[in-house]
Amino acid sequence: MALNHGGAPLNMANGVREFAHSIPQQIAVIDGSETLTYAELGERSSRVAQALLAAGLKPSARIAVLMGNRMEYFEVAAGIAKSGMTMVPLNTRSVEREIEYIVERSKCEVLIVAEKYVGLTTEIQKSFKVVWTLDSNSADNPYEAVLAEVDATDPMVYIDENDTFMIMFTSGTTGKPKGVMLSHRARALTCYSTALDYGIGPGRRTMAVAPMYHGAGFSFAYTAVFCGATISVLRSWDPTEFLSLAERDRIQTVFLVPTHAQTMRALDKSPREYDLSQLETLYFNAAALPKVLKEWVFEAFPQVGVYELYGSTEASVVTVLRPADALRKIGSVGHAWFMTEVRVVDEEGNPVKPGEPGELFSRSPHLMTGYLDDPESTQACTTPDGFVTAGDVVILDDEGFIYIVDRKKDMIVTGGVNVYPREIEEIVATFPGVHEVAVVGVPDEKWGEAIVAVVVARPGAEIDLAALAQHVEPQLSDYKHPRRWEIALSPLPRNAGGKVVKREVVSQLI
Repeated sequence: MALNHGGAPLNMANGVREFAHSIPQQIAVIDGSETLTYAELGERSSRVAQALLAAGLKPSARIAVLMGNRMEYFEVAAGIAKSGMTMVPLNTRSVEREIEYIVERSKCEVLIVAEKYVGLTTEIQKSFKVVWTLDSNSADNPYEAVLAEVDATDPMVYIDENDTFMIMFTSGTTGKPKGVMLSHRARALTCYSTALDYGIGPGRRTMAVAPMYHGAGFSFAYTAVFCGATISVLRSWDPTEFLSLAERDRIQTVFLVPTHAQTMRALDKSPREYDLSQLETLYFNAAALPKVLKEWVFEAFPQVGVYELYGSTEASVVTVLRPADALRKIGSVGHAWFMTEVRVVDEEGNPVKPGEPGELFSRSPHLMTGYLDDPESTQACTTPDGFVTAGDVVILDDEGFIYIVDRKKDMIVTGGVNVYPREIEEIVATFPGVHEVAVVGVPDEKWGEAIVAVVVARPGAEIDLAALAQHVEPQLSDYKHPRRWEIALSPLPRNAGGKVVKREVVSQLI
């Protein structure tokens, strides 16, 4: 019999499968006082897969997952991979309207939900074939009871490595979320590359801090069980709890965003007062660390190597600034990551010279396969030869280091989370008396960027900003709420084409 081209396909279940056999008694996940060995993770993920198949679902069916960071996230993800189905993570900070849109758009057939978030799905539960609820014995299908009723044999469903493992929804410039399709191959290679740079493997210890329903948070956390390490779970961000857990579990490497460092800096008790002698590396993503904050990180964690990453859900990690250049190149996001090519071009697609702004494109095996049922948006951000852009404008220095200088698509990064103004603007515009609105991000020491809404009233109208905020808040996740409201006393600045020049709006606010 001839060998398959390329050998066995890459599969996001395989890491758990391998280590369930090779190191069955090693702890895979620590969640509070509870632990899960690799043998148990292997068995429970197989039960998840068997239960999905027993419900009559076929491989490629889409499974919505609504829970925060917790032990079960790992077994659910591995179980979905074992079943050949597709995971659709839902943001626990979403409002019901946002969840409903994603569920309908992705045609999810199953919902796996923690009881804490059941209220967000009340109206849409009837659209699912199956609903499993964690933490509840009163639900029709409590998660633990469902797993107890099925066989623990791995179903070994065959998948092609280019099949979709996950659809991660991220807002687009139109304000409507887009489903980023991520294959088994892309995610598996992301895990291996992460492990290589991040120092993850058998016998190593890390922590899940960033939310696992986000692309980077999931990749960095799941890499642990994919590559045989032990991962401790921080269920929600608390700087004191983080430091205590890092001390207790002798954490060696961890992934954070700049806001995490900012909140630790505000504590009365310095990180140096904890025994963090095992901590070797800190990874930061979402935005380059401001100079003052970065210097504090080096002072607070003197023994630690600091890495800074740039990437997107569509492209995974694109660049990395490694410890050797961390202080020499403050503000940079480094050079291209493993297996990644970068291209910085002007509006005509020509390479730019050092110091000149250009749009950043990347090509790697980590890329998405496209946006779900949206070929126009896919084509708009890709090139014929396979490069993808998130629309960021950068400059290169004379050594080829990359610096993010602007966001072509006006995206705001606040607390490590991407927010697109158009979505907020459309809701603000429905409030009586609003003529137009511009939502922008302004520099903020704690959040990186704070969301500001600048509102223009209709002639003769007076706008109650408190009432406007109350109108907006129930319709958006809390991290999308403007932290500042302003009434514009003059028309919004526009270019010759009639578009609002948001850079000028920002300059008027700071």
